[in-house]
Amino acid sequence: MRIKLDSVSGFSGKTGIPGDKSVSHRSLIFGAIADGTTEVSNLLDSGDVRSTELCLRALGAEFKRTQDRVLVTGRGLHGLHASEEILDCGNSGTTIRTMMGLLAGQSFSSRMTGDQSIQRRPMKRAAEPLRKMGAQIELTRDDFAPVTIRGTNLVGVDYDLKVASAQVKTALLLAGLYASGTTTIRGSIGTRDHTERMLPHFGVRIRKTASEISITSGQKLTASPVRVPGDPSSAAFWMGAASIVKGGMVEIENVCLNPTRTGFFEVLRRMGAKIEEEITCESPEPIGNIRVTCQSLRATEVSPEEIPSMVDEVPLLAIVASQAEGTTIVHGAEELRVKESDRLEAVATNLRAMGAKIETFKDGYSITGPQKLNGAVINSFDDHRIAMSFAVASLIAKGTTEIENHECVMISYPKFFEVLRRLSRA
Repeated sequence: MRIKLDSVSGFSGKTGIPGDKSVSHRSLIFGAIADGTTEVSNLLDSGDVRSTELCLRALGAEFKRTQDRVLVTGRGLHGLHASEEILDCGNSGTTIRTMMGLLAGQSFSSRMTGDQSIQRRPMKRAAEPLRKMGAQIELTRDDFAPVTIRGTNLVGVDYDLKVASAQVKTALLLAGLYASGTTTIRGSIGTRDHTERMLPHFGVRIRKTASEISITSGQKLTASPVRVPGDPSSAAFWMGAASIVKGGMVEIENVCLNPTRTGFFEVLRRMGAKIEEEITCESPEPIGNIRVTCQSLRATEVSPEEIPSMVDEVPLLAIVASQAEGTTIVHGAEELRVKESDRLEAVATNLRAMGAKIETFKDGYSITGPQKLNGAVINSFDDHRIAMSFAVASLIAKGTTEIENHECVMISYPKFFEVLRRLSRA
């Protein structure tokens, strides 16, 4: 199906946002292996998070939903049991990769799969370091789902992480809970750190420095309430919209302000957008309110070091950059080629359909602005980030924009188009 969107004369208002997807996944996983019942509030109710819940249910964890809260009755570190059926991870890369680490050290075997998109995404990046710990993991065609995991005794390792992936880092830390001795991770660990923040919240001791993270096996998790902050990757769309619509202004409440997630905020501020922040909570995740006001934008360069803290917002940045004065260049974003779609090509294809010029590289893109955008038929590639990014582009495009398969936003932001209409002024 397609949704039709027209340009707007204004974009303003106040809004909350859904719970953070990354924190939602982890709160369910850690709650499932904790002793006791974990109360999770503001859990993101989306397709990806439902996939994690369904997999954990099949493994023996219990979930009870009451209004905006979810009660997770954990099975303890060694209380999960084998699923009678293959575990379906849907479209969720976080579910399948992190649970590879969880399942590798169990006393039973498991099999996981997902939709067609998941079956095209690389899994060796998680399997290889887990195999160093003794994990028995079989991949389809040596890199893809379905994945078969034969639970076994694991051994702690000292591993140099080559791929900057919070999912792989989390898989290794989960496996480290079951492995004998100490597991230490070095290398590309500067990705989102929700796991490192949440494990101590559940009573697990970890040691973290700028260059390494260590966890020792045999530690129990104790149930602890989790308040899921608003997703900064969802907030980014309204921030981007307010930045490019003349006179735009938006206030967003209860946003996760974890520094490993706010790279886009900093880049947007560097481009000239006026962004004000107020922190209202510090632990385990910093949470606060944001106000963004439209200003004249100027181009910038984004370095590879900045990408991990804004990897989900790189497609949206291209939309914003198309309206900034000068040439914006992004490098270090090759990871976007193996997301739900090849996001670099998806962005370029759709921007060109709207009449814009953009050059892509293996690891990024270059775009010069400001450019006029025209309404066009947009291929979402069944990718929620692409659909939402070009919904933002439609706000300033001349004519009507039609987004194909817009329902893919259900993966992370089910009410996205409802909020878009509420904040828009015709």
